[in-house]
Amino acid sequence: MEIFALASGSSGNCFYAGEKKKGILIDAGISAKRICEGLDSAGRSASDILGIFITHEHIDHIRGADVFARKFNVPVYATEKTLNSAFICSNHSLLKPIERKDSIRIGRFTVESFPKFHSAADPVSFTVIGNGKDGKKKRAGIITDIGRACPSVCSEVKDSDFLFIESNYDPKMLEEGPYHPWHKAWIQSGEGHISNNQAGLCVLEHSSHKLKGVILSHLSGTNNFPELALKTFKSLVRERTDFRGIIDVSRRGLPTDMFRL
Repeated sequence: MEIFALASGSSGNCFYAGEKKKGILIDAGISAKRICEGLDSAGRSASDILGIFITHEHIDHIRGADVFARKFNVPVYATEKTLNSAFICSNHSLLKPIERKDSIRIGRFTVESFPKFHSAADPVSFTVIGNGKDGKKKRAGIITDIGRACPSVCSEVKDSDFLFIESNYDPKMLEEGPYHPWHKAWIQSGEGHISNNQAGLCVLEHSSHKLKGVILSHLSGTNNFPELALKTFKSLVRERTDFRGIIDVSRRGLPTDMFRL
């Protein structure tokens, strides 16, 4: 299984998971043009995308879904409340309702949804299950826009072989930054986002020895920066002597490397 982030941050989110040139997208929060360019840069084709899985209806997760889905005739999977809460795709035949806790077989993959806390109609995150290089099944969790490390999130972290996990803000930068007080309060409310510290503690306390990589994702462009997120995360997880995997960060305007599990 191969996985990478085409984009991750408040300006747009889109992740790819694939195998044998066929793949899926988790969210389509950048333009269809940028999705095609990102796939092309990784040696992948938009025509090989089997489905788009939408976590929730915020624009930074659905921006390119309509154009991409219609152009390439790609089904769009989301919970019914999410599909009803925003304009996602004008071709209703491409809309595929799923449950909050579901398991969808698509191509050579299984995509599992699970609920989370975030200010949206019915937010979920996804774990993608596919074949690893060793022939065994691997689990890659794409877990962003989480207000807290709730039990379902912690359970997925525990079971994951690879993680893209939110590390949205640094508490001091948020406190001293330009956001309105209500916005700062929402971010920290348990329905907004998790901090660098919370991401590190979640992985420290709940991941298993099989975890081979963590990519910090959905960093705020105002209240965080990559070097600080990495420094904070590494300072916490170094207590885990059984973890020697990849630690990296998704940068807002650039795709990550392709990771092969």
